[in-house]
Amino acid sequence: MTRIAIVGSGLIGCAWAVSFARGGCEVSMFDTSRAVAAAALSHVARMADQMAGADLLFGESADTVCSRIHVAATLDEALSGADHVQENVPEDLEIKQAVWGELDRLAPATAVLASSTSALLPSKFTEALSGRHRCVVAHPINPPSLIPAVEVVPAPWTDPQVVERTALLMERIGQTPIRMEREIDGFLMNRLQGALLQEAFRLVDQGIVGPEAVDIGIRDGLAPRWAVSGPFETIDFNAPGGVRDYVNRYQGMFMTMAQHQKEPADWSGPVLNRIEQQRHAAVPLAELPRAQARRDSRLTALMQFLRGNRA
Repeated sequence: MTRIAIVGSGLIGCAWAVSFARGGCEVSMFDTSRAVAAAALSHVARMADQMAGADLLFGESADTVCSRIHVAATLDEALSGADHVQENVPEDLEIKQAVWGELDRLAPATAVLASSTSALLPSKFTEALSGRHRCVVAHPINPPSLIPAVEVVPAPWTDPQVVERTALLMERIGQTPIRMEREIDGFLMNRLQGALLQEAFRLVDQGIVGPEAVDIGIRDGLAPRWAVSGPFETIDFNAPGGVRDYVNRYQGMFMTMAQHQKEPADWSGPVLNRIEQQRHAAVPLAELPRAQARRDSRLTALMQFLRGNRA
């Protein structure tokens, strides 16, 4: 049985634990915060129950999946015999460097060391490690227990076999790996998301549309289509002659728009006040946890449908 060590047992760590356990792995969780560690198993059980109700546990019960997960008292205990280590500590370079120094020193020499970081390049916290060849980023879309995509990002010195080994493990536990050929700021998903947010802030700042109109355009326009086909698939399907026909028809339009999309948008000026005011009117801060729970419930139902139809 593949042994997984989860280092950092907050919400992302708990979601990872369920994902690995449903793939048949034995999972050992650790957190330096006693309070976080003490709460981990209850968070795991709640996630597993939700996923079991949507048949996202590969036909197993929540109890069976949770039986493969335990909380370790020490980092040494969590890492003992690990085949794969998934780190989820805060996005702080000094913290990452300190933690990864410990992981490289304590984890079995054959273990892959993977980080869930969404913002830090793997080269920034693995360069000085003696085992840097086995280090990689495996960045999920939160929560990985529901959303399958995981970016597998190598540092310049990562062994290609480590990238492939990590990607195959992701596939085994029900995730969909994105094999990146090299590191870049933002990786893939945040670069795409960032481009969309730049234009969204720009359109609101210029008084073209309001924040809700942007959300409608994505939620009720592009997102349903993107849920079943990616952007290249979409343009391939949207012209009689496929992707080249689409480019021949519409490249000029997009190039004209691009001339007005070169300057970075201002995210923190008056436009932020307008967006924040409208969002708080729609969902007051005190209501955010309930709104997030409703979103996750809808997301669970969507993923149940999508996984069932992709099988």
